[in-house]
Amino acid sequence: MINKLIEKIEQSKAPIVVGLDPMLSYVPIQIQEKAYQEKGETLAGAAEAVWQFNKAIVDAVYDLIPAVKPQIAMYEQFGIEGLIAFKKTVDYCKKKGLIVIGDIKRGDIGSTSAAYAAGHLGKVKVGSNSFYGFDEDFITVNPYFGSDGVEPFMDVCKEEKKGLFILVKTSNPSSGEFQDQPVGGRPLYELVGEKVAQWGEKLMGDKYSYVGAVVGATYPKVGKTLREIMPRTYILVPGYGAQGGKAEDISHYFNKDGLGAIVNSSRGIIAAYKRTEYDKYGPGAFADASRQAVVDMREDILGKP
Repeated sequence: MINKLIEKIEQSKAPIVVGLDPMLSYVPIQIQEKAYQEKGETLAGAAEAVWQFNKAIVDAVYDLIPAVKPQIAMYEQFGIEGLIAFKKTVDYCKKKGLIVIGDIKRGDIGSTSAAYAAGHLGKVKVGSNSFYGFDEDFITVNPYFGSDGVEPFMDVCKEEKKGLFILVKTSNPSSGEFQDQPVGGRPLYELVGEKVAQWGEKLMGDKYSYVGAVVGATYPKVGKTLREIMPRTYILVPGYGAQGGKAEDISHYFNKDGLGAIVNSSRGIIAAYKRTEYDKYGPGAFADASRQAVVDMREDILGKP
């Protein structure tokens, strides 16, 4: 799957992943009202509004980007109905030819990680049959449990030719409370990065590993160090835009081949119509605002064509 992701990045000339992280406050009122008319002001109504919002944005941007990243918590908050919307979103994005990175941040003891891996990347056996669950192409994984919490995911990735992005240095302000702590005179994130590179050597694509890393745009010096530690690791970069990360901050997350990183933007794209620079679109043309935000982000990262 890493080879396919790279191919789509090269085709689209856009190392961009759109985060489908829809809060209800992002969903224009006309979509909410229609959903509530059909299903009531209920969890089902909220999930329907989210699904219709996602579908409109995907329809507007799918030809510009290689991948999307739905954050499962934004769906789980609406219970089972929300998870149905998550699954519908995953399936629709794949139908549109997009790579789907499930932002689930799972990780546990071996048997539990194996169940998470089966549910999100692989198949689960039911009697004599096997079924895919959510069926994302990549997922995000928390490495806190160590190798026996990560290797079950790697086993499924090897079987299914899918991939992981493992949390190494996250973009949030308090990430340093644990991730920056010295271990043997070095920050913990460096040791995690080294381990990710080691895991990745066991699961290589043509040029990059199926085992990627999450490194926030908000810590550019750290990103530069981790790029050197993980030369063949694809980096998923959150924190661009709304969280303060700038294009110049992430330039060295890429390798000399122009590859090696894919940059996420969530509310900066899906809620673009709420931003001052896209006022002219308004709620009625929210998807058009999202499309323009993708174009502007691509130019910001790569420079104008």
